[in-house]
Amino acid sequence: MNVLWIFAHPDQASLNGSLRDEGIAELAADGHRVQLSDLYAMKWKSTVDSDDFADEGLSADIVEEQEKLSWADAVVVQFPLWWYGMPAILKGWFDRVFVKGYAYGVRDPREPRRSLRYGEGKLAGKRALVVVTSGSPEAPLGPRGINGQLDEVLFPLLHGTLWYTGMPVLPPVAVYGADRIDADGYRAAAALVRERVAAIGCTEPIAFRYQNTGDYDESLVLRPELAPGGSGLGVHRAGPGTSRPEPGQAGRGDGYRPDPGSAHRRKQR
Repeated sequence: MNVLWIFAHPDQASLNGSLRDEGIAELAADGHRVQLSDLYAMKWKSTVDSDDFADEGLSADIVEEQEKLSWADAVVVQFPLWWYGMPAILKGWFDRVFVKGYAYGVRDPREPRRSLRYGEGKLAGKRALVVVTSGSPEAPLGPRGINGQLDEVLFPLLHGTLWYTGMPVLPPVAVYGADRIDADGYRAAAALVRERVAAIGCTEPIAFRYQNTGDYDESLVLRPELAPGGSGLGVHRAGPGTSRPEPGQAGRGDGYRPDPGSAHRRKQR
């Protein structure tokens, strides 16, 4: 398996740097091929500007990252949780690399008025694993914790970016209390990262709902008979026992769903 590891931490000697090395060593030992995009070491430009777009196409640094992404069967995205989100340099990687026509805005050849997104698209089938460290202990990032449940804190990345562009998203790997971890805690964290990356090819993805299989109405609102009475982020996960389309079959649902331009405008802002 080809694995692209996206790393966003400014300190090579940090806990994140050590866990990255553990994960990559595990992948290599298991026979996988790994490419690393170390964004701070690369001095990655995080802002979109006119230099990104030339008459002959995208800038060379964007093309290089897209080539890595096209090569990859799986992507690991690793970062520290800063202010409930990813570091700006990583957000800038997504802003600049996930451009329209490559990662989104892809038309369905079977139904040209419909976009391939939320489970479909050019990146469909590329598994995505998020590895995140947090200064918060686990409980405050739990179901009733004051910091919010971690999978909901990460929803914009897991669902709104990775799943939106078609990638099956694996449950995230979280290392809690990262600013006070001791030797025993490090050994546990390293073992967890190694275990999860070793299983990157066989872990069951999060059961997010596909856009084009009939779960959503013409306004892209979840149909009332699904998750009745529910609201919020959790309703976009399919319930236990729900049948899931086979790879490549997601767009063969119950017909055309309009493609509101506002969704693409949101992605471009």
